[in-house]
Amino acid sequence: MNFEFSDEQNMLREQAQTFLRAECPPQAVRQVLDGDAPFDRGLWQKVVEMGWTATAIPEAYDGLGLSYLELSVIAEELGRALAPIPFSSSVYLATEAILMAGSEAQKTAWLPKLASGAVIGCLAAAETSGQPTAGKLTVQFENGKLTGSKRPVADGDVADLAVVVAASADGPVLCLTDLNQAGVARSGIKTLDPSRSHAEIRFDQAEAEVLGGLGEGWHLLQALYDRAAVLFAWEQVGGSETALEMAKEYSLGRFAFGRPIATYQAIKHKLAQAYVKNTLARGNCYYGAWALSTDAEDLPIAAASARVSATQAYYYASKENIQTHGGMGFTWEFDCQFPYRRSKLLAVNIGSEAIWQEKLIAAIEAQRAA
Repeated sequence: MNFEFSDEQNMLREQAQTFLRAECPPQAVRQVLDGDAPFDRGLWQKVVEMGWTATAIPEAYDGLGLSYLELSVIAEELGRALAPIPFSSSVYLATEAILMAGSEAQKTAWLPKLASGAVIGCLAAAETSGQPTAGKLTVQFENGKLTGSKRPVADGDVADLAVVVAASADGPVLCLTDLNQAGVARSGIKTLDPSRSHAEIRFDQAEAEVLGGLGEGWHLLQALYDRAAVLFAWEQVGGSETALEMAKEYSLGRFAFGRPIATYQAIKHKLAQAYVKNTLARGNCYYGAWALSTDAEDLPIAAASARVSATQAYYYASKENIQTHGGMGFTWEFDCQFPYRRSKLLAVNIGSEAIWQEKLIAAIEAQRAA
């Protein structure tokens, strides 16, 4: 079975790389990191104009009607560029939730707006530290109203629409709610990576509507995570390759005792191990992209495999990138911090590595029992 991307998809990759090299250099990431803007609005608008937010949305809802393979290519290149925009929240999570569980009316109302970038979406799931469970939900949905708080919510301060996981009399439920209404209050939260903003969202009798069936919220959330995990993994692989490339370029140009530090065994081993982890993660991501694009039964295994390996690869490469830069690597002036910050943030965005390891074990056991 060939999991490689097609010539057309690789052409899309080349176009994306050319675009992002011009529009999202490290200086653009640093500008958001150092500044007060929650994301790069200029880059976001150009990404929208490229049609990337509409990639996997069917043409019936003003999308491009492409596959998740094309979206995987875009995710990797956005990760490679460390793009400071709310793409993952709006596309991997909010859009995907509506595509997966929305009624025809909900799809017609929201998907064209998400495709055109007129609306930014997000997922509001977390409430407390630690592993979330259905029994820990405190946000309540009753009589079409939401009450309670969610934190941290990735891009919750800039989003217009939220998919909210809430408790109800019938069990956990997914809800769609407009974040620009009077019953919603938001405040920013500081994280390790300021180039991707987060917020606390407080609901006070905010109007909402059910997404999917009553009592199906937790099941739908896990299915959404499986689908989003593949795309997040591709983004992580792109970032891990950026970290490895930064380390390689520095080690080739930095001389010690008359020769490049890249010739020393200690550095060679670091970079070789990073390459191995990146290659393993890429292989798992190919498997995940195939499973997602074909809606295969083994998507849970493929998604968890991609997520775990990509998380490990990104953290290792970003950490060793800083180590390779030596005494200067941890300073603010160097760009080594960008992939490190992003690797730590993405590692917990839809559940920690430990949670996904448990998911992988459970999926393998379920497959063997079938």
